[in-house]
Amino acid sequence: MRASDKRARFVGLAAYEAAGGNVLRDLFEEDGGGWLEDVALLERLVADKLRMEAETVGAEGWKWIEVAATFPYGHDHGLRRLEGVPANLTSEEQASVDTLQAEYDTLQAKYEDADELPNEVDARLGEIEEALAAFENRADVFKSAEIVHAGAFVSIDGEGALQVERGYVRREDEAAFVATTVPDPEAGAATPDVDGGDQSAPPSQRATIRMAGQAGPDEEDDDDAIRPLPDRLVMELTAHRTLALRDAVACHPQVAMTAFLHKLCVDAFYQTYTPGCLEAGVRHVQLPGQTPDLKESHSAKSIADRHAAWKADMPTDEQALWDWLVVLEDASRLALLAHCASFGVNALFEKVDRYGGSGVTAHGLQRRFDQADRLARAVNLDMAEVGWRPTVDNYLGRVTKSRILEAVREAKGDAAGQLIDHLKKSEMAKEAERLLEDTRWLPEPLRLSEMQSPADLTDSSAQPLPEFLSGDEGQTTEVDGTEPAQAVAAE
Repeated sequence: MRASDKRARFVGLAAYEAAGGNVLRDLFEEDGGGWLEDVALLERLVADKLRMEAETVGAEGWKWIEVAATFPYGHDHGLRRLEGVPANLTSEEQASVDTLQAEYDTLQAKYEDADELPNEVDARLGEIEEALAAFENRADVFKSAEIVHAGAFVSIDGEGALQVERGYVRREDEAAFVATTVPDPEAGAATPDVDGGDQSAPPSQRATIRMAGQAGPDEEDDDDAIRPLPDRLVMELTAHRTLALRDAVACHPQVAMTAFLHKLCVDAFYQTYTPGCLEAGVRHVQLPGQTPDLKESHSAKSIADRHAAWKADMPTDEQALWDWLVVLEDASRLALLAHCASFGVNALFEKVDRYGGSGVTAHGLQRRFDQADRLARAVNLDMAEVGWRPTVDNYLGRVTKSRILEAVREAKGDAAGQLIDHLKKSEMAKEAERLLEDTRWLPEPLRLSEMQSPADLTDSSAQPLPEFLSGDEGQTTEVDGTEPAQAVAAE
């Protein structure tokens, strides 16, 4: 085994050699640190070190600990994930974070327009990112009432460091977890106190530690007992059932629609976020840049009212939701599907990640905007029609004087621009708000990619909207003032 293998790095060459292991090295070629000759010894050292680390984690009060050098992809599927809280930083740690962040921001600002970062600057940025990540990735703190029903996975990450994933509740422990941690509204003051306690004061229970799926020596099964089927066999059997179920659902569109709608409703209204049989859904996109008038906008009120109306009609029990959806008329099912799917719409601008990280790329951002334009055409969206107007607070007071004049000239002509071009910015913004009030003028981020001139916005002879995804790049049309047919929930 190469010395660069994550298991070798986890144990360390010094510990391996101290235990009697031999390392083969090539004197004439780069060998990456050599090769460990005694693989069986290394595996034993890995298991011993992992078990020792697992016992340390288990002392926090967890019910179970699963240990393996590597877990397969999706090993945590079907498990409830607890939400922990990062441990508070000390004053010294916070000071270090502030210093590192300030240095990082300074370097980024200094070289923002550079085509290529100097090597030493690039290296320093990497060091700062690594140091900040260490502060961000501190172990979470969990409630003691939750710990007694949950467990953790202990393994080795790709760099050879210890990896601990805490806070998972197995299906067989779900009922006990809910009974002791989820408040019962009918129990009143008798509900358990789940707010206090963390790993610093764990309950007295011994964690069950399983090495690579095998129980410890004190948990060996009785040969005469009927033991559960092996996990591998169950996985193979359920793979057959999953494939057959996929084929059957594909042949029953109404059932597929009910299952999909059921999952969307659970996410949007019940907010349990527990994985189910159908792994599909809409990722609710949060809006980071919120102005004071956003919640009071026509669109925000319309969404809130529609959501409240659907929620009032739905059963309070998630289990009864399926039967409720089955008898819902088709028009209402489609309206509910559209409502749930709408929470995933993302037409937000984001700063492009220039360093190849996990942020959005320039191509990805342009693709998002192109699709948003196509969607806006399909629904005949006009931001002026839904009530957006340029004001001092939401636009005019936050741009340069040249931008203000540009807006007035586009909407009212050069003569109107000359009326205010001599004013100070604050006065110019106020006058521009008055001049633009009834013009339906929109700034570029609110326009479609092929925006009409302000005069065209009031032209009732505009061409009809093309069909969604038809490929036709026709112009947008003015909303005719009629409301689309809105299906309602079955009463």
